Amino acid sequence: MKVVFMGTPSLAARVLEDLAEAYDVVAVYTRPDAARGRGKKLVGSPVRQCAERLGLEVRTPSTLSDASVQEELAAFDPDFICVAAYGAILPKEVLDLPRYGCLNVHTSLLPRWRGAAPMERAILARDEKAGVCIMRMEEGLDTGPYCKRETVALDEMYLGELEARLADVGAKALVEAVADVAADEARWVDQGDEQMCYAAKIGRGELDLSPDDDVETAAAKIRASSDAHPAHAVIAERGVTVVRGHAASDDEARRWCADLEAGQGLFKSKRFLLVTGDGVLELDEVKPDGKKAMDARAFASGIQGIKSMNIQWGRA
Repeated sequence: MKVVFMGTPSLAARVLEDLAEAYDVVAVYTRPDAARGRGKKLVGSPVRQCAERLGLEVRTPSTLSDASVQEELAAFDPDFICVAAYGAILPKEVLDLPRYGCLNVHTSLLPRWRGAAPMERAILARDEKAGVCIMRMEEGLDTGPYCKRETVALDEMYLGELEARLADVGAKALVEAVADVAADEARWVDQGDEQMCYAAKIGRGELDLSPDDDVETAAAKIRASSDAHPAHAVIAERGVTVVRGHAASDDEARRWCADLEAGQGLFKSKRFLLVTGDGVLELDEVKPDGKKAMDARAFASGIQGIKSMNIQWGRA
């Protein structure tokens, strides 16, 4: 069974590990190296690094639309093309290449959250469940039927935790799906459009925290944030990314903050509390601009007179 794999981020690298253990991965396609870090050095994607560690052939075309790229891909004579968060559109010429078609590891419970940011959108919408579908790719955006659908309870997982969980679940489901499709034992389910939502990319500044947010929205922004799209705010005149935080629903926090307005906060009994539009947000871990992440108490210790002051906070 010859498989070409296409993917880019760490989630896809996890899928590649299981796929390469089960099948003959004849080539790996990933996005071109990108400039990262302060030195802006070119760094290969997590999938490229994984593929090289596994001794697999790697290709990094900027597009799959060029005829020469398609000819090279066809020369691998793949039975399957398996895709996980590749980051580029597969043209019809590529979709039609493999003997058994193209399978995509899509990190949502289709048809909910078609598009680029399904995990973030599920968290922001405060869905009860998230999951993975193994979908047959077609020209529409995430519209093909699926043959595997695995569900996990979302609870209050952060994005990184959800990615890791769905990578494990998706890797196992993909390995099983390849075997089922090759044996003509896959049961395909058409999605329909009734429950479809579009999972648009997270916009610049979209996850910035605001005093106008209700507290559950603010907490969801924090859980859905990442290095690329942080939950940023200005607290006591300091730019800060809130790495971890939660809605403080206990009576003590509410009593302490009863006389404060949205955009104010306090530090008391080693708890850092911010008042939002309808509640109290407790900070657990923050990353001041230009510094490493630290727990909220360590951040508070650097603010002179914090125990006696009314903290002001707002959108960056």
